[in-house]
Amino acid sequence: MYKVYASTRADEMAQVPWSAEQKRAFLDMQYNAQRQHYLAHYPTAAWLVIQQGDAPIGRMIVERSAGEILLMDIALLPEQRNAGIGSGLVQDLMAEAGQAGKTVRLHVEFFNPALRLYERLGFVKIGEAGIYFEMEWRPTPGKGNQAA
Repeated sequence: MYKVYASTRADEMAQVPWSAEQKRAFLDMQYNAQRQHYLAHYPTAAWLVIQQGDAPIGRMIVERSAGEILLMDIALLPEQRNAGIGSGLVQDLMAEAGQAGKTVRLHVEFFNPALRLYERLGFVKIGEAGIYFEMEWRPTPGKGNQAA
């Protein structure tokens, strides 16, 4: 999971004039802080390793409650991105939510390319917090609630 996390910060790390050791220390600190925050505030979240065959290629962290599914994190290794894997997993969550009459909610950085994916799938912006958009998808009553 750390390798996937670090890969999501590669562009950011390329812009700072730090040594490899400094970058690793920063990423370690950030990864551990995120992990501790999620464990403290979302103790029942499912931490899933996305696999292709026997190879781990990503991670997905999901919190399910009575009225919603919170997609806390989904990330794939760079070589696995833009192949439909992430969109398929999000669509699976949407189908699950549609059958249960739940909302799917997530936060995405406003500069993250995944924003376009979420909009294409029917997520709408419902708020902003710092560099994040809060987005949600609601099932349509009486429809199959298939993702776009």
